[in-house]
Amino acid sequence: MLTLKKVAVIGSGTMGSGIAQWFCQQNIAVFLIDKNLATVESTKKRIHSSWDELLKKGKFQEQNIILFKNILDGGLLDQIPQVDLVIEAIFEDLNLKQQLFSSLDKLVAKDCILASNTSSFLMKDIQEKLPAYRHPYFVGLHFFNPPVLMKLVEIIKAPKTAEELVEELKTFFNNKEKIPIVCIDSPGFVVNRLARHFYGESLRISEELEATEDSFKYIDQTLMTCGGFKMGPFALMDLIGIDINLDVTTSVWNAFNQAERFKPHLLQEEKVRNKHFGKKSKKGFYLYE
Repeated sequence: MLTLKKVAVIGSGTMGSGIAQWFCQQNIAVFLIDKNLATVESTKKRIHSSWDELLKKGKFQEQNIILFKNILDGGLLDQIPQVDLVIEAIFEDLNLKQQLFSSLDKLVAKDCILASNTSSFLMKDIQEKLPAYRHPYFVGLHFFNPPVLMKLVEIIKAPKTAEELVEELKTFFNNKEKIPIVCIDSPGFVVNRLARHFYGESLRISEELEATEDSFKYIDQTLMTCGGFKMGPFALMDLIGIDINLDVTTSVWNAFNQAERFKPHLLQEEKVRNKHFGKKSKKGFYLYE
């Protein structure tokens, strides 16, 4: 049976910090690793602030919040301690991910589980760059934003991932009230492959409606009211980051030989060119104070 006592999360951005917070909430020691210590400290403060807000809403017991705060730690990659699991949550760049895992190979124990949170790249493209003895312990773990609230997690089996590891991870997440689904190693896996059309068709409809904020709001509200979605596509792209969303769309499009149905939309590209990334830049499809 899989026992996780210590976990390292590489990358302290939105997803990395969210994944770190979720593991902390399971009473698991988490080490948040980034190339910039100042970024790690800033992220820790943001996580603590998030816990304070949850506590005010009565989401967790106060003694547990204190425990979680005490076990969160961080550092640089070359300071990574010996852990049971490492989750990579860095920028969507295949070469950077491959280089990172090559570095991790020299830093962690031979039986340490290595996992990527990539939302679009094939696991085999990372796994094949690792030594053969690492292959059974490498897997995809794709969380959804925000990981603290979103229950779904995709477990992606690379070609040489141990079947036993996949089953143990599935049991682990089930026991932690997550909803794990095991995916084949294909572009976009399940959710992001489906989501390309959720975003893409919405962008095309907005274009027919002259792509105004009113049209974005109309589409969002229609899908929420009639479709039962908790958030519409434009508000969700603003939350995720339009730049990140475009990177994933482009990656899936390229993986499917630039099939027309996955083609990135010009409106997304225009937003990114103008640095209108969504909430993090205070302007995306909507304006934020």
